[in-house]
Amino acid sequence: MKEFELKYGCNPNQKPSKIYMKNGGDLPIDILSGRPGYINFLDAFNSWQLVKELKEALGLPAVTSFKHVSPTSAAVGIPLSDTLKKACFVDDIEGLDDSPLACAYARARGTDRMCSFGDWVALSDVCDVTTALLVKREVSDGIIAPGYEPEALEILKSKRNGNYNIVKIDPDYVPEVQETKQVFGITFEQGRNNFKIDRELLSNVVTANKELPESAVRDLIISLITLKYTQSNSVCYAVDGQAIGVGAGQQSRIHCTRLAGTKADTWFLRQHEKVLNLPFRDDIKRPDRDNVIDGYINKNEEDVCADGIWQKYFKTQPAPLTDEEAKAFLATRDGVALGSDAFFPFSDNIERAHKSGVKYIAEPGGSIRDDAVIECCDKYGMAMAFTGMRLFHH
Repeated sequence: MKEFELKYGCNPNQKPSKIYMKNGGDLPIDILSGRPGYINFLDAFNSWQLVKELKEALGLPAVTSFKHVSPTSAAVGIPLSDTLKKACFVDDIEGLDDSPLACAYARARGTDRMCSFGDWVALSDVCDVTTALLVKREVSDGIIAPGYEPEALEILKSKRNGNYNIVKIDPDYVPEVQETKQVFGITFEQGRNNFKIDRELLSNVVTANKELPESAVRDLIISLITLKYTQSNSVCYAVDGQAIGVGAGQQSRIHCTRLAGTKADTWFLRQHEKVLNLPFRDDIKRPDRDNVIDGYINKNEEDVCADGIWQKYFKTQPAPLTDEEAKAFLATRDGVALGSDAFFPFSDNIERAHKSGVKYIAEPGGSIRDDAVIECCDKYGMAMAFTGMRLFHH
């Protein structure tokens, strides 16, 4: 296939629209179902790069959930605890532990379920039946993978009345070294960001605490590769083999750190006993449960525990999650990794990170205030590596 005509571009008024290879060659994809759009393909090609790099860096199956050209989360195939399975809404799936790819999907899709609503999914490995069954029951726009088991493909094709977007990509495809894009009719050209993120990148530990256990190395690599495909400015919290809070596209780095930290806190609090045991009515669907859980934890638009409101969602009136209970629960979290796509200009970022259990940090370094940032890390016994490499993505 030399080119593929799209319904429209970013918006319905942006026509005509298509994807094609500038060198006249064949596209490295097959469209197995549906008709992906312009933004779908932006998500597909960025998300595929992320999981491909994660698999190469860590040797584990990887999955990411993308929305509007940034990841909501990314994860590798590590088995989930019973608590985690319940928090991710996958405790009913038989044989989940037997599929590392499905475990990676459960983590990636289950981390920030509100932002993952209507997502694009990327798999590093051939899609198996267990993973397909998980994808089928979520609200999603499409999926990209290097292949699909026959039964898994049929399961996915049944989604959205047969119109679910399914893309197969050639895993051996290598893009050209130079890339171009146009803005306002003006062509930009640059070398692709082929910078390799691996264990060696974390060797320059600048804090008094020099210890980076293998679990921290893994989580920092996940964080940094996630940031490589996240709209800048961006920071990413990660723990236990998955990104748990991504702050994307903010003009101020502290706003990124706060945004991602709030998401990380919400992820942790989804595992609080009160949240896990909320008495939902049987007719409340999964996306609605996500919204209610977010409201229960963060006390947003409505008090879901209040008289006249709880009846819409619950069988019985739940006791609120108090600020004191939330704070005490979050105080037990530790060992979280934090990556930043550029240096931290002020120590306020470290102060905010500490509140979400961060113990390990990777950032480029190079700020005139590096000493203050290091001092703040030392105050909390954190280990921080300077990578020397910025990871902006626009």
